[in-house]
Amino acid sequence: MDETQVAPVVEETRKGRRGRMFGARRGTAGLKNRSSDLAARVLVAVPLVVLAVVLVAAGGWVFAAGLLVLGIMALRELFSMFPRWAVPVFAVFFAFLLMIVAARTGGPPRLLLATVVALPVVFIGGLLAPRRSDVRGLALGMLGLAWIGLALSHAVMLRDLEHGAAILVLVLVATFIGDTAAYFGGRAFGRRKLAPALSPAKTWEGLVIGILAGTLAGWFVGLYLDWLTGPQALLLGFAAALIAPLGDLFESALKREADAKDSGSVFGAHGGVLDRLDAALFAVVVGFYVWQAML
Repeated sequence: MDETQVAPVVEETRKGRRGRMFGARRGTAGLKNRSSDLAARVLVAVPLVVLAVVLVAAGGWVFAAGLLVLGIMALRELFSMFPRWAVPVFAVFFAFLLMIVAARTGGPPRLLLATVVALPVVFIGGLLAPRRSDVRGLALGMLGLAWIGLALSHAVMLRDLEHGAAILVLVLVATFIGDTAAYFGGRAFGRRKLAPALSPAKTWEGLVIGILAGTLAGWFVGLYLDWLTGPQALLLGFAAALIAPLGDLFESALKREADAKDSGSVFGAHGGVLDRLDAALFAVVVGFYVWQAML
């Protein structure tokens, strides 16, 4: 073999070595990124978990007041994503207060009445506001009440049911574990896109992993509740884990419409209140009706 034949072989060997070296570096970098993502998620989750435990344990009006504050923060984030839409903000906040009080004092019948009253309250507030609301602003305000207001009102009612505190914790644990497992499972095994137009990173594989993990998490919590059967715990965990991704996709659709990466910046690079509550807002509603049907 002459020099003209040897040179390409040597060069190809060098390229192969460099490729393997760079591949190994990329793999190491990927592991580091996943570790940092997990650490960041834990740092954000820990204070939220502590806050949730304190509020759920307190129950009553303390729990309702805590959700009222969280709801107002979430509504502000929703409205800030569409700054050109004239939303009757204070009318929406007042209607939301009515819904929380109704849920706490009268359950579903009174919440239904408060919801019916809330719609004209928002409309009249839009007419009387200094910056008169347009149709888009009124629609966004009513969307906030239907999405955030009804969800948090159902959380109040779920907490007030028999064994409601434990069931609420089970639903939240199933939601959080399912969401986290879907994220990391999708990154590790995801191949088929779930909804590329709304959230390009989500995959069918991640969805299945998240539902399985959330269901098992619900069952695991049920092991510590002697009044809850295994099938009941599995069903509650499955219901929460199944519906939670829809909440995530719903918020993703709104953020895409608003051309926003995050709903807010309360948690720095990890977004706002809505970014942390999106899945739970759907899950607590389903959890309420599933548990009420079991009683």
